[in-house]
Amino acid sequence: MSTMWHGCLADTDYFEMRSSSGRDYGVWVTTPPNYDPATTQAPAVYVLDGNWTVGMTAPLIVTQLDPMQKIQPYIQVSVGYAGEEAQHWARLRNRDLVPPGEPIAKELVDAVEVGLRAGTMTREEADAYLAELRDTHADAFLRFLTAELHPRIERDYGTATSGHGLFGYSYGGLFSLYTWLTGTTLFDSIGAGSPGVAGADSQVFAQLQALGDRQHTTRLHVTLNERELLGDLAIYQNITKNAATVLHHLISRGEAVTSAILRETHVTGLQASFLSYLRTCRAL
Repeated sequence: MSTMWHGCLADTDYFEMRSSSGRDYGVWVTTPPNYDPATTQAPAVYVLDGNWTVGMTAPLIVTQLDPMQKIQPYIQVSVGYAGEEAQHWARLRNRDLVPPGEPIAKELVDAVEVGLRAGTMTREEADAYLAELRDTHADAFLRFLTAELHPRIERDYGTATSGHGLFGYSYGGLFSLYTWLTGTTLFDSIGAGSPGVAGADSQVFAQLQALGDRQHTTRLHVTLNERELLGDLAIYQNITKNAATVLHHLISRGEAVTSAILRETHVTGLQASFLSYLRTCRAL
């Protein structure tokens, strides 16, 4: 276990793990205040994009002590990238969080070109970003979470046998939708923040059609950002409109889905979305 993160976040361990597919991941495990696994077995909540999200979401574990609205005890497991790959998390997430065969929306390509012209990325970085989107493996990453990482968390931290959760934002939110639609049984609740459903031909719509009459028992909470929909960036308008269409389909099916509209941008919405998930799906 690496010590590089010890002391940076309260009650947080850090370790690195290689998946069966040969990919390296960094994992931050944050336990509740005063947590004693000998007397308490809390479920795990898996949070994606750990290199970005851990600093903004892990400290919110103190909500379990909020006297005005207590949140059910949970252990937060933030999953990101390790070693030299950590600096490339923004493109590697494309490989892991996007469903296999997901089309690359023109608006997304245009947004990358805008970033290139603005100097926020080099041509090499832009090409690498798009290359990851041409060979996506959310299925392999889901297997890693459920079949490899979770058994280790269960063993090392003495988690509860049920009540586990998953939260993702942006492409992490797309992964959350994908996971919910696959019918994975590990999670009792799933949060999808501003899910990156970039095109009307997204794989999630094919998954919706394939559901048939099958009903899900896993609770799904989706948040959308008002300022994305009303802004002037086509990519953000599209993901908000497409995510709303997914919501409409799920509600019309009578699924256990809730939603919230936040007054945030795509960048500022992460923490608010995670809080919305906690308050909606994990409140006592």
